[in-house]
Amino acid sequence: MKKLIPLLIVGVLMLGSIFLIRGQESTLKPGDRLPSLALTYLGDNKPDLEKKPLLVEFWATWCPPCRRSIPHLNDLYARYHPQGLEVIGVTDEDEPTVRRFQQQLPMQYRVAINTSRNLYSRFGVDGIPQAFLVDRTGRVVWTGHPLDLADEDLQGILR
Repeated sequence: MKKLIPLLIVGVLMLGSIFLIRGQESTLKPGDRLPSLALTYLGDNKPDLEKKPLLVEFWATWCPPCRRSIPHLNDLYARYHPQGLEVIGVTDEDEPTVRRFQQQLPMQYRVAINTSRNLYSRFGVDGIPQAFLVDRTGRVVWTGHPLDLADEDLQGILR
């Protein structure tokens, strides 16, 4: 039995390493192409994202850091939407929950629902809020917490 314990420890460490590496490979990073966004949007109109700069943010109604990010995203949308920026907040929650939440904290930008969470894994989202800034060519140029997004990053893709 004593001989099996080291082998079990090594096996568990190897499996953990494989899953860690696999997770890192699936995370979108600057330079990667944006995956297609098969989303259900709140409201009737699906945005035209063709050749437009885009900020995709993953969030949830129950997430305090996400709630703190919403006024900032509203501000970014108000300032940069006239220059073509689209902002999409993606959640895995159901529509009634999101609509009730928006009565308390309005979101000026588009909100989409991805209850299957397939987009979360395709983007490599491992925590929320997490945002991805995409240029007009469909390439990710920045990723991180939405409050860390600098005006310089946005202005760089709007030119």
